[in-house]
Amino acid sequence: MTNDPNMTTPPPATPVVTPKEEPGFIKSTGNLLTDTLNSVSSLIRNEIDLARAEVDQNVKRAGRAIGMLVAAGVIGLVALNVLAAALVDAIAAFGLAVGWAALIVGAILGIIAYILMNKGTSDLKLSSLAPTRTAKNVRRDANAVKETYNDK
Repeated sequence: MTNDPNMTTPPPATPVVTPKEEPGFIKSTGNLLTDTLNSVSSLIRNEIDLARAEVDQNVKRAGRAIGMLVAAGVIGLVALNVLAAALVDAIAAFGLAVGWAALIVGAILGIIAYILMNKGTSDLKLSSLAPTRTAKNVRRDANAVKETYNDK
């Protein structure tokens, strides 16, 4: 070291403080917007995943219902032919004409078929296949976002 009076000594090093370490740090608008977009994006992905899972579950349930309806129809037709013939024969044995006995049996079976058809079609309505839990969650999330931004 020289004793030159024109040389000045550098100031002591000051620690570098990043904005996040400063007390009372407020995020910039860009950071807030980025955080918000990331949160909304994640929320939308989660809701889409939930909707997909719920629709898959409902479609599987509908597939099982259709399979049961088809199987019931096939087995029912075979059984109905045998039972209808036996019932017509039994009614005719009581003295009623075979034609009238066949008409009575046909009407009873038609009523039963109508009841089963209504039950099967009501189980397959689109409203029962819609992802209701996901729709409820999306409405709840939208209301939460609205409340958050309306409070500010």
